Amino acid sequence: MKRAERQYALVDLLRGARRPWSAARLAGEFGVSSRTIERDIGSLQLAGVPIYADHGAAGGYSILREYSLPPLNLSAAESLAVLAGLALLGSSPYQGAARRAHAKIAAVMPEEYRAPVQEMLGMMQVIDAVAPADGAVPLGMLSDAIAARRLVRLTYLGEDHATSTVRDVETMGLLRAGDAWLLTGWCRLRAAIRGFRIERITRLEILDEVPPPRDPALLEADLARWPTRRLA
Repeated sequence: MKRAERQYALVDLLRGARRPWSAARLAGEFGVSSRTIERDIGSLQLAGVPIYADHGAAGGYSILREYSLPPLNLSAAESLAVLAGLALLGSSPYQGAARRAHAKIAAVMPEEYRAPVQEMLGMMQVIDAVAPADGAVPLGMLSDAIAARRLVRLTYLGEDHATSTVRDVETMGLLRAGDAWLLTGWCRLRAAIRGFRIERITRLEILDEVPPPRDPALLEADLARWPTRRLA
C-alpha cells in the first residue's frame, strides 16, 4: 500500500472507531512500523486533519467527532445483514478491509439499533472449514495485489504438500470454491488461467510489473465450468 493510500485508509479507520487506536495497533493493522504510523499522523495533522492523542494505558489516536462519517440511514435489519456479511469475510483475503468497514458501520449505527443488532450478531457463529496453513502469506497482501493489478511471484505447494513450484501470476481476481478461497490469474509457467488455493501459497512477492489486462473472456470461459454467481 502506497503512503497516500495508507493515510486515506488510516483516516477512514479513525473516523469509524469508537475508541482510540494506539500506534502499535495501527502499525499491526497496516503492516508497517509504529514510527511510520507516527510520521503519517504527523503529516495528516499538518494537513489539517483533526487527529489528537489520548495519553494513558487506554490511550491512542482519535479523530474529532465533527470529522466523523454521516449516518448511513440503514435500518436495524440492514445493519445486521451488512455486519453479518462483513463478519463472514473474517477469514478471507479481505479480512482487514472488512474489519475497518465493520468498525465504521458500527460507529454510526443509531443507538436504538445497537443493542438488538449486537445481540443478534452474538447469536451467530461461523465455523471455518479450512484453517490457514502454517507459513501461509498474509491474506491482505492478495487483495492489495489484485487491486493494484500487479504481477505476483508465489511459491505454491502441490497436492501432496511436499513439493512446491514458483509461479509468476498475473492476478485477475478471487474465487470462492466450496470451502476454499482461490487466487485466479494467468500463470506464466503453465501459460493458462489457474486457480491457486490460498492456504497452499507459502510465499508471495508483489512485483513492480503491471501486466496489460488479459481478455476477460479467458476468465469467463474458465469459470463456465463452475456454478458461480456474481457479487456485483
